[in-house]
Amino acid sequence: MKLILIGVMGIVTTIAPFALALIMLGLGASLTVKDFTRVFQHPKEFFVGLTCQLIVLPIVGYLLIIILKTPIELALGVMLIASAPGGVTSNVLTKFADGDVALSISLTAFTSLISIVSVPYIVFLSIELFDITYVNKEVSMLGISLKMFGVVTIPVIIGMTIRKLFSDFIERNIKIIEKISIILFLIVFIAIYIEEWDSIIMFLTTAGTVSLILNISMMIIGFFVAKFFASGVAQQRCISLECGLQNGTLAVFVGTQLFGQDMMYMVPTAAYALIMMMTAVIFVIFLRKKT
Repeated sequence: MKLILIGVMGIVTTIAPFALALIMLGLGASLTVKDFTRVFQHPKEFFVGLTCQLIVLPIVGYLLIIILKTPIELALGVMLIASAPGGVTSNVLTKFADGDVALSISLTAFTSLISIVSVPYIVFLSIELFDITYVNKEVSMLGISLKMFGVVTIPVIIGMTIRKLFSDFIERNIKIIEKISIILFLIVFIAIYIEEWDSIIMFLTTAGTVSLILNISMMIIGFFVAKFFASGVAQQRCISLECGLQNGTLAVFVGTQLFGQDMMYMVPTAAYALIMMMTAVIFVIFLRKKT
């Protein structure tokens, strides 16, 4: 059993960076320059979604930690997932929900690139606010940003270059690329659940509660903020899903840089990853039946 757990831990701490890089490569392969220039054509919806993700989501996460008195060993895990950018699954589910897929892709692309600055900033600010002392002292904000640049920005650029050079092949196989990204995401989080099963059972009530409330709150906030500021129903659905579906693999990667092989912090991240998929699917089914 011990050997199995060691092997699983190796999957999380060693494979997560490679999984993240491949996921971001797949994201890059699905992008074109238009996905970045499109925001200048419809800036209002883009900035509404960006503000909800980069500012509102971490603030809501912080307030929930205070209100629910989340244990300190789980607090940073909550902030990790709250600071993470949108995930590639949001693009797929936005399509199923008849949302604005182009806006979803643009938001995912921009938040992913911005994350090399925003995630370390929010995480290190959280460390100060919660007076957390058990992080890796050798890790700096600049150090994490540089590592994230290597596994986030560079793969996206490479993916976009591949898309440019082999556009016909990529367009024919884009659904396969999306499925591979989701499978890689699931492998990382299944490994977390196997490794930390006892801890997950012990902390599921607390971590599950804060994760569930955070997820549902942000989907509701995103939906109604978009309803007030955005131009249509498709944009509301897109922004709501973007606010609720985070790049959990990226949160795991940053966590491994801070904590090494101490994976307690991943409990909220893993709980959120499971919860967000269930709530998002329920949300999409509800929307499809409504229309």
